Formats: sequence, C-alpha cells, structure tokens
Amino acid sequence: MTTDVVCVEIPGNRDDVLRILKRTGISGVPVLKEGVLVGIITRKDLLRKPDEMQLGLLMTPDPVTITPDVTIQAATAILTENHFRRLPVVEGGELVGLISISDIVGAIARMKITDEIRNKFSSHTFAIWEESPLPLVGRIMEMSGYDAVPILNEDGQLTGIISERDLIRNSSIEDSVEVSDFSNGTDDDEWTWESIRDMHTISYGISKVQLPDKPVKDAMVKEVVAVPLNAEISECALKMKRARVDQLPVINGDRKMVSMLYDRELIRIILEEA
Repeated sequence: MTTDVVCVEIPGNRDDVLRILKRTGISGVPVLKEGVLVGIITRKDLLRKPDEMQLGLLMTPDPVTITPDVTIQAATAILTENHFRRLPVVEGGELVGLISISDIVGAIARMKITDEIRNKFSSHTFAIWEESPLPLVGRIMEMSGYDAVPILNEDGQLTGIISERDLIRNSSIEDSVEVSDFSNGTDDDEWTWESIRDMHTISYGISKVQLPDKPVKDAMVKEVVAVPLNAEISECALKMKRARVDQLPVINGDRKMVSMLYDRELIRIILEEA
C-alpha cells in the first residue's frame, strides 16, 4: 500500500482538490474530518458535478475500507467487484494507507508472469475522432463509463489516448453570474403595480469545473505506449507502471489497434494466482 497518502479536510475547498489532482496525477483523495476518514473524492466526482463546491456533497461518504492485514487477493476482489480504483487502509480508526489498482499493477510487474494477454485481459472499446470538442468527449466518457478512450484521425489511425487524468489536467474553474426569474407568470400588463409586485429575480454566482472548447487532439497524450497480442502480463504491468498510464492499446501484426488492455482487467490475474 501507499503510506504517504495525500488527503483533504472538511471543511475544505473544491479548488484545492482540483489543484492536487492536477499536480499529482492521482485519481482521488481521502476526505478527513477531525482526522477521521469520512469520504473519498475522485476525478469522476469533479467532472460529474462541475457546479458543486462543497466537499461533503462532492465526496462518496463512508467509503469501504480494509485493514493492513488483508491479503492482496482479498483487496483485489473488493476492487474488481465494486469497480473501485482505491481502498483506504484503516487501523484503530486511523487512516494508515491506501491500496490502489496502480499499486497492484506494480506488484504484478514484479511477479514475472509470462502468460500472454491474448484473448484474456484485453477489452473491446470505441474510439473518438481527434477533432471532437473536448467538452463533448468528456460527456461521452461519462456516459460510457470508460476512464480512457483511443483517438483516431480521419484515416482511422491511432494518434493518441484521452483519459480522465487529461480532462482534469486541461480543466479550469470558471466563475459567472446567472439570473433566476421567480415571477408568477401573470398575464397582467407589465406596467401595473400587480405585475411589478409579482416579478422577482435573483442574481447568484456560479463557479464550475469547465473543459475548454478545443479539439481533443490538443489535450490527448500523443506518445502512446502500445503492446502486441502476445505481450506478457508482467511486461504489460511494468509498461503501465513506468508510463503512469491506466491502459495500453493492443495492436496486431499490422500495428492496427484491436483492443484495449485496462489496468482494472489486468489485476484479475491476482485472483487466478490465489
């Protein structure tokens, strides 16, 4: 597990969380209140609730936790069954660490597993055109549930990968003022006293996480690390760890992409090795 865990405290600021995720590239942070773990905030939370500023409403409360003596197989089973990316490790009511999919991928890299990934851990996916607007790409990823998507040019060639990490890296905080009309919709002449009395408007500030209106090709990772169908499991895990990526495109003999290898699928080998 990782023992030097980056955390945020309630009450806190959403903007601080965004800065932490941008600076570190991590996918989420535990939320503490008076030193006690009360929730988790992830990249998905910031992207799905761009208008929300309160950490208590952004976070997932009462996260599933484990103790330090839990086996790596048991931790992997919890992560895969619940589609989590991380598990807080708690001992005596105190947060002592965090075990993530990335940590388990690092363990797989050291296990020297020589089985090929062919037809075992690769997943079908879809691709997005490189000229697609970034806000639209973010919405497509949210609807599909994919953490990362390959990007193709007009000739169908793989030119990059866009991930939630890249969305966060390119996002910014946008402040604006909106006006709400609370009038009762009267049909009276607008100059009558009754009409004036029944017209109420409120102006209020809006602060939201915003993606810039630029093509996805300007935000994607262009130096893509890919693997062949006969790549070995531990070899792929090592490539993920070194490149700090959550996925690898899988290519055939003609170097055309045929599928994706996601870290959340790769860690299932731990359950088979148990």
